[in-house]
Amino acid sequence: MSWEGLIEENFDRFVEELKEFLKIPSVSADPRFRDDVFECADWLVKAIKDAGADKVELIPTDKYPLVYAEKNVDENAPTIWIYGHYDVQPPDPLDQWITPPFEPDIRDGAIYARGASDDKGQLYMYVKALELLNKVGKLKYNLRFLIEGEEEIGSENLEKYILQNHDSMKGDMVLVSDTALPGPETPGITVSLRGICYFEVSAYGPSHDLHSGTYGGAVQNPVHAIAHLIIALRDPITGRIMIPGFYDDVKELDPEERELVRKGSWNDEEIKKSLGIDALIGEAGFSPFESATIRPSMDVNGIWGGYTGEGSKTIIPSEAHAKISFRLVADQSWQKINEAFKKFVEEFKVPGIRFEVKTFHGGDPVKTPLEFWGYQKAANAMEQVFGKKPIPLYTGGSIPVLATWQRKTGMPPILMGFGLESDRIHAPNEHFNLNLFRKGINTICTLLSSEL
Repeated sequence: MSWEGLIEENFDRFVEELKEFLKIPSVSADPRFRDDVFECADWLVKAIKDAGADKVELIPTDKYPLVYAEKNVDENAPTIWIYGHYDVQPPDPLDQWITPPFEPDIRDGAIYARGASDDKGQLYMYVKALELLNKVGKLKYNLRFLIEGEEEIGSENLEKYILQNHDSMKGDMVLVSDTALPGPETPGITVSLRGICYFEVSAYGPSHDLHSGTYGGAVQNPVHAIAHLIIALRDPITGRIMIPGFYDDVKELDPEERELVRKGSWNDEEIKKSLGIDALIGEAGFSPFESATIRPSMDVNGIWGGYTGEGSKTIIPSEAHAKISFRLVADQSWQKINEAFKKFVEEFKVPGIRFEVKTFHGGDPVKTPLEFWGYQKAANAMEQVFGKKPIPLYTGGSIPVLATWQRKTGMPPILMGFGLESDRIHAPNEHFNLNLFRKGINTICTLLSSEL
């Protein structure tokens, strides 16, 4: 029997197994779920072993273990690494879920649970593809699984592992399903991810909160100072970031590639309607979609200071804070932007204010060339299953550890996701389309059985 026939014959079982995976509340960000994260890693080890891997083991880290597995078919065949994560986002706010986040529910052709799309459902497609290809004897590539339990909290320990072990991580590409398709019938492969640099900026003024009637107009307000800094970072007319040297390493796309970007673009009117807003913005000379995908950007992710409780309290606060992130594009380096931003803040003088900058994390952009053989193999597999050529997708988000992986091992990543933007990842009522779960397994089998 073909793997297509086996998918149909076993699909109900696959869904039941996925439910068991999703029931484990592997929330890496919350220490209360620590034992559950370890349980989830153990569950995944057994699942990959049952699927027919030659070797499966847990690799301890300073926090949650990596799941490593091997399947070898031919020492002369290319080796494909499979990356994913078994941890999930916190489910809050719980009162907005229609059904409990860790009690998977099937409705409207989708499975609803935290982690359904990000990333347990998409990761489990590879486990089932391995099982099916083992049964029919069609696997043509050596496989290496490296699955982490800390993606939702920054991948610190996977980053350390790659930096320490990259010399022994031999392979030809990294295959990832943790992204989305343009639509349920429209295939696409992500070829570009933006990098990220994340900061907290603090402004310190007087030694304690002051009465604004006594000192207002005479003592600098730290909230005002933070606001002035934020305004100075971005030109309100052109949308360009005003840090000196910020754009020095930005790789401009040629007209042909920019046309490919437009093929995967969103509809501005539909986006405005879905978001409940009446306007989109963009860097001068670029569409809103281009500004969110192939151009760098800056956002204030949070700002606070002073009195924010009920009623009024007339004070000049002693301090104020803001969280600021930058999204980066090829060939920017997050380390260079880190230093440039710190220098900008250091040189931004406001009388009576002392600024401090804390760097939280960063990661470089990721780009996969369209001429890479792995991209061509993946595109051919998608075309066979979906009946149409996939669109190269340029995405505004970031998976920082992939940049390290690519830089240290030379393996380009292929981001062949099967989620949808409507899957509500990181939000209540996350779900994963079961027809795309089926198509994903089929596409992976098609790719991993393709002629070398």
